[in-house]
Parts: sequence; structure tokens; C-alpha cells
Amino acid sequence: MMSLPIFCTVADLRTQVGDWRRQGLTVALVPTMGALHEGHLTLIRRGLALADKVVASVFVNPTQFGPNEDFAAYPRRVSEDAALLQGAGASGLFAPTVAEMYPDGFVTTITVAGLSEGLCGTFRPGHFDGVATVVAKLLLQVGPDVALFGEKDYQQLQVIKRLVRDLDIPVRIEGVPTVREADGLALSSRNAYLSAEERAIAPSIHRTLSAMAEALRAGADVASQEAWGKAQLLAAGFASVDYLEVRAADGLALLLTVDRSARILVAARLGKARLLDNIPV
Repeated sequence: MMSLPIFCTVADLRTQVGDWRRQGLTVALVPTMGALHEGHLTLIRRGLALADKVVASVFVNPTQFGPNEDFAAYPRRVSEDAALLQGAGASGLFAPTVAEMYPDGFVTTITVAGLSEGLCGTFRPGHFDGVATVVAKLLLQVGPDVALFGEKDYQQLQVIKRLVRDLDIPVRIEGVPTVREADGLALSSRNAYLSAEERAIAPSIHRTLSAMAEALRAGADVASQEAWGKAQLLAAGFASVDYLEVRAADGLALLLTVDRSARILVAARLGKARLLDNIPV
């Protein structure tokens, strides 16, 4: 088996994509920050169902981390990631350096107003500016027909969809349902931060959301369910709950009643990990 091609520069990446285009092939992009798990590999397989070739990017993007966040500690293992991508059927890996993505003199930032505010935007100021900027660059660098993102980062998915629509970037954004462990915990690279004791507590986040969704479908009050869910997580052993809110699935507007398609979104802290999850109502 041939080894997976790894591109470290935009020029080399575009040369390969150009070759595929001349052959009449379609291209999918799966942007990642590495430390790959089955959730990422699910995106690769979905990409292969939608396009002839799938490029994955591995780039720990400094502009989406705050000054006191885990940029330095974020797991990095490109060789292991490349092996996983090859096994999943990826066609190439784009692994740029920070200098390649943000050369000297880089000053442009993209802000997606509204959707970037509230939820994670409140607790991670500037985070979605960094996400929007790097994703826009990746889409322009690869020029894919479709790009795939997991629904676990639901606010991010909505920001990216709006970014693409507003800037007329010719790509389809495909959201892929969250992949979970057998006990319901959403797969995340940051799960590696959990101790054994914390790992036993973590699945309560999905159990709580599931119970809330069932109650809301039965007509329960939104505010009381949000308060109940926060109390459940704190009682289970979470250190704090950044937010637990019921929002409109499309546009993320606050909801007082579940009178349209809705999503329950949560971010809660457990040890060194900040865990995100969401489910539809």
C-alpha cells in the first residue's frame, strides 16, 4: 500500500487537487486539529461517500485558543493521525505549519456576527473569529466540493454554514451526527484529559440532555429544564456548567418554548476538560 501523501505547503496541496480536477474527480475536505478518533474517521468515510477524493487537514490553529487555554498542551501526533487517515481511505493530508497558514504580515480576521455570540462565544472570546478565519482559508486553499464537520461542535457548524453563505464560497457544508462511546459520551480529543474517575462521571452529560429532550417533547417548561439539567450535572460531579441552553436548531435563537426545531447545547467542565455536547429535541 502506498503511504498517504502529506502536503505541508499550499502550493503542493493545490498541485495535487489540480491534478484530481483535471481527471474530473470531486474533492471533499475534512478539517481537523489532529489527535484523531473515530468521530474524525466517520467524517472521512462520509466524505468518501460524497466525493472521489478526501483531503484531511491537521492544524492546531493558534488563533482559536485564548491566552489561558490549552494550545500548548493540545495533543499532537501527526504520524499516528496519518496512519489512521490512510486506514480510513483518505487521499491526502494537509499538515501546514503556523508560518504557512499565518505568514509574516498576516492581519485579516473574519467575524461572523450573531452566531458567534453567546454559548461558547461568551466563554471563549475571539474563538469563533479564529475558527471562521482558518476555515475560510482551508476552503480557499483546497477548493473542495463538500466540507464535513461534526455536529458535536454545533455552534461552530452554524458559524461555518453562515460564513460560506455570506461570502459565496462555492462549497457544500455537510454536518455529520456526533459519534459516541457505548455509554453515550461524545467522542472528543479532549477526552484524553479525563482521569478514570472523571471518565466515569462524563457520560452523565448525555444522559441529562436525553432526559431533558424527553421532558421538553412532553411539554415541560424550557427554563425549569435548563435549571434541572445544570443541577444534575453539578450533582454528578462536574466542576461547573458554562451553559446549558435550549436554542433554535437553525440560527441558535433563544427559545422560551419548544415550538419549532430545537437543540439542547451544553458546555461543562470536568477536571482539565471542557466537554461539549448537544442533541436535538
